[in-house]
Amino acid sequence: MQHISESMTAAERRASTGLAGIYGLRMLGLFIILPVFALYAEHLPGGESHLLMGIALGAYGLTQAILQIPAGWMSDRYGRKPVIYISLILFAIGSFIAAYASDIYWVIIGRVVQGAGALNAAVMALTADLTREEHRTKAMAMIGITIGITFSISMVLSPLLNSVIGVPGIFAMTGVLAILALGVVKWVIPDPAITRFHSDSGASSKRFGEVLRNKDLLRLDFGIFSLHAILMSVFMQVPFVLERDGLVVAHHWYVYLPVMLIAFVLMVPPIIIAEKKAKMKQVFILAVFLAMCAQALLMFAQNSIWGVAAALLVFFTSFNILEATLPSMISKIAPLAAKGTAMGVYSSVQFLGAFTGAAAGGALMQYVGHDAVFMFAIALLFIWLIVAYGMNPPAAVSTKMYHLEEITGPQGALLQEQLARLQGVREVMVVAAENIACLKVDMKGFDQDAVEQLVTKGA
Repeated sequence: MQHISESMTAAERRASTGLAGIYGLRMLGLFIILPVFALYAEHLPGGESHLLMGIALGAYGLTQAILQIPAGWMSDRYGRKPVIYISLILFAIGSFIAAYASDIYWVIIGRVVQGAGALNAAVMALTADLTREEHRTKAMAMIGITIGITFSISMVLSPLLNSVIGVPGIFAMTGVLAILALGVVKWVIPDPAITRFHSDSGASSKRFGEVLRNKDLLRLDFGIFSLHAILMSVFMQVPFVLERDGLVVAHHWYVYLPVMLIAFVLMVPPIIIAEKKAKMKQVFILAVFLAMCAQALLMFAQNSIWGVAAALLVFFTSFNILEATLPSMISKIAPLAAKGTAMGVYSSVQFLGAFTGAAAGGALMQYVGHDAVFMFAIALLFIWLIVAYGMNPPAAVSTKMYHLEEITGPQGALLQEQLARLQGVREVMVVAAENIACLKVDMKGFDQDAVEQLVTKGA
C-alpha cells in the first residue's frame, strides 16, 4: 500500500512559514499599540473623550468584521495574491494616516482603513491552495501559533518602542512592515497552481443558515465575541491603572514580560488535559470562571502593582487557554461541509467583539466611571459562563484530510459510503470536485490504515 507522506515539502514549508509571517505581521500591527494607545490618545485633540478613544482603539475591528468574509470570496474570484496585496496596501495606508493624525478623528479614520485591509480569509485560502490536504491542519496550526507568539511579543515590545519612537512611530513602523510584506508575498510565497474554493477553509453562503442554527456554534461565537470585547476593555483601563500605581509607561513591560511568559507556560497543561483526556468542556468552563475572577481581582487590587500583575497573570492564562480551545471546539462541533463557514463567522464575530469592547469600555469610563469597565467584563463573563454551561461536551474527535486521485461524482459517493463504515469514523465528506476526503474520527480506535487503503486505491 502507498502510504501518505508524513512530512511537508520544501515548498509547503516555505508557503506555510511565509503566510504565517504575513498573518502574524498583520496581527502585530493591531496588537502592538494595545498597551500604550489609551495613554497616548488621551493627549490628542478630542482624546479627552474616552468614548472616542475607545472607538479609535477598536475601529479596525468593525471594518475587519464586515469585510472578512467578502475578502475571502473576492480572493476566490480574483485570486489570492491580488486581494492580499490590496489588503496590505490598505493596512499600510491606514497605519500612515494614524501615524500622522493630528487629532483623535484622524486616528479613527486610520484605524478604520487598517481594518479594511482584511487579508485573513485570503491568507487562509492561499494556505489551502499551497498545501496538500493531509498537511493543511499543520499549516493552519503554524498560523495560529504565530498569532499567539505575536500577541505576547507585542505586549512586551509596545512600551519599549513607545519610549523610543512613540505611538506615531509604532504606527509608521507597522506601515513600513506592511509594505515590506508585499515583497514577501511576491517573491517568497509561491504562486498557487490552482485557485479554488476549499470546503474546509472557505465560507459558503449556502452554509450560513446551517451554522447560525447550530446552538453550540452560537455559544462559541458568543464566547469569542465576549473574550475579545473584554480584552479590549482591559486595555482601555489597565494602562491608566499601572500609571496611577506609579509605573511609568516605558516600564509597563516590567509587568507584561513575566506575566506573558508565565501565562504561556501555565496554559499548556490545561490544553493537554482538554485534548488528550477529553475534558474540553470542563477546562473551558474553568478558564471562563478564572477570567471572571481575574477581572474582579483587577478591580479590587488595582491600587497595587503586585495585585494588578497577579490579576493579569490569571487573566492572560485563561485568555490563552480560551484562544486555543475555542477554534478546536469549532472544528469538533461544526459539520465538515460547514467548517469553513463556521470559522468565517467565528472570525468576524471576534473582530466585532474587539470593536464593541473598546467602544463600550470608553463609554463606561466617560459616563459611568473607571470601575464600570471591570463590572462590564465581570457581567459579560458571568453571562458567558451560563451560556457555556448549557453546551454539549464536544466529542473527542480530530479531523483528517486526504488528497484523492481524479474521481467522478458516483465514485466519490461510493468512497464516502465505504469510509463511513470504518471503525472510529464519525463523519465523512468526499468532494470529488476538490479531490478531497475529509473525515471526523475518534481520537482512539480510529483505523488509519484502513482509511489510507481506501483513499489510495479509490472507491
